[in-house]
Amino acid sequence: MAAIARHLTIHGRVQGVWYRAWTVETARGLNLTGWVRNRANGSVEALVQGESGAVEQFIALAHEGPAAAQVTRIDLSEIAAETLDSFEKRATA
Repeated sequence: MAAIARHLTIHGRVQGVWYRAWTVETARGLNLTGWVRNRANGSVEALVQGESGAVEQFIALAHEGPAAAQVTRIDLSEIAAETLDSFEKRATA
């Protein structure tokens, strides 16, 4: 099955609540590749790619995130899949 990729910008109380660590753990558990990072504006940005059902499941879970998070919205866009071997946490942008 072909991989799909989605770019997410997650808004709300998503920094300082383990959102990035949760994202890495959740994405790896779904066999997704990509990355996650904090943004200077207080949001969290992620690229997730893999099997379409797993990507959609991740997006559904991302609306909740870890227990301390309060997600208010997720901006989502379709993008071309990249060649990535794992899911990683990146430095703040």
